[in-house]
Amino acid sequence: MADTLDILLIEDDPNVLHACEQALRIENIPATGVSSAETALQQITPDYPGIIVSDIWLPGMSGMDLLHEVQQLDPELPVILMTGHGDVRLAVQAMKEGAHDFLEKPFAPENLIDIVRRALEKRALVLEVRALRRQLNDRNNIESRIIGRSPSMARVRQRVTDLAPTQANVLIEGETGAGKELIARCLHDASPRRSGNFVALNCGGLPESLFESEIFGHESGAFTGAAKRRIGKIEHANGGTLFLDEIENMPIPLQIKLLRVLQERSLERLGSNQAIPVDFRLVAATKENLRTLSDSGRFRADLFYRLSVAKLDLPPLRERREDVALLFENFLLQASATYGRPAPQLSPAKMRQLIAYDWPGNVRELRNVAERCVLGIESDAPPFYDQKHSEGLSLPQAMDTVQRIMILEALRQHKGNLTLASQALQIPKNTLRDKICKLDLSEDVQK
Repeated sequence: MADTLDILLIEDDPNVLHACEQALRIENIPATGVSSAETALQQITPDYPGIIVSDIWLPGMSGMDLLHEVQQLDPELPVILMTGHGDVRLAVQAMKEGAHDFLEKPFAPENLIDIVRRALEKRALVLEVRALRRQLNDRNNIESRIIGRSPSMARVRQRVTDLAPTQANVLIEGETGAGKELIARCLHDASPRRSGNFVALNCGGLPESLFESEIFGHESGAFTGAAKRRIGKIEHANGGTLFLDEIENMPIPLQIKLLRVLQERSLERLGSNQAIPVDFRLVAATKENLRTLSDSGRFRADLFYRLSVAKLDLPPLRERREDVALLFENFLLQASATYGRPAPQLSPAKMRQLIAYDWPGNVRELRNVAERCVLGIESDAPPFYDQKHSEGLSLPQAMDTVQRIMILEALRQHKGNLTLASQALQIPKNTLRDKICKLDLSEDVQK
């Protein structure tokens, strides 16, 4: 895709065509002029990076015919029709048939600019959603799964990329809802063990009486109610990855047994004396500080060291507010596909609320709000927004957050082009460069 979206102008009157091109270029909006619809069609493809402005009456194919052809190629490609005073009824009919808007000749340059800008914004959003959908379809792409432009998430992606091909055990630390299981799945899917099972077990969700059987398995008759043999989670993960979430809740006696399995690479089912070889990679996750727990005797230190061969810290959402808008758009898209409903467009005020909120439930809570929005059950005054959750943000932090979001958005819209981004932000290019360095956004600048 081009760095900026283009305007394809179709007008057989050279004077009108020249005037439109000049008006657009004065506003730094790229425009390409042609004199016939036939010529224009040779340039139009699905995902065309721009919009179309066409006269209705043209030699050969008319603007209406062009509209119908474009609708076949890409129904979401905005077409703006120019018409004389007597053709307003025809233009209204064209809008009913899918035209974005129309301009009645003669029109003022500012009217053209206003309509074009709105169409460009719509096209940019459509193309971005399509690109995001393509990323979502590529489930092995870490960039598409671990979403965020913040430096902290860039480090997480790099850490996952570095660790995935290894056999090292990984300890993921992060708050509830931060996405620890997603990181574990990415480690598995990008590893040589991807063809094996990914087996997840929440250590906080099982009563202690069932824990040993669930993780190690049992033989028939091993205890009352054990009617048949059961393969445990560790054995099921043989050749793949075992993910133990909330491992801080694992009872101490079972920590000892797990440590022995990690050392011996074999296990015994309950009710059996036969050692069964197992080959699995362990990824554990915790919302607590395991070192602190081990120092206080509430978690075995030897198991902690075995688990934390490699550590990965997952930041809470409140520490990467610049990722909120992108994550929310992603969740809206997913919810739209799941529920078969259109994704709503959020007002700037609502988006500011989302960014200001502290998100104690982290990414999980953000996803929940996105799904509620798609279902139409989110009120205008969102219940998730509570000022007390945002009072901890100091003025310098707030200013940095707002600047980071605006700069990232400008860089995103202009594909990392520093000159165009500085123009959009209405600040000197050198000033923008200084802010990019200060906010550690260099990776988003076009190389």
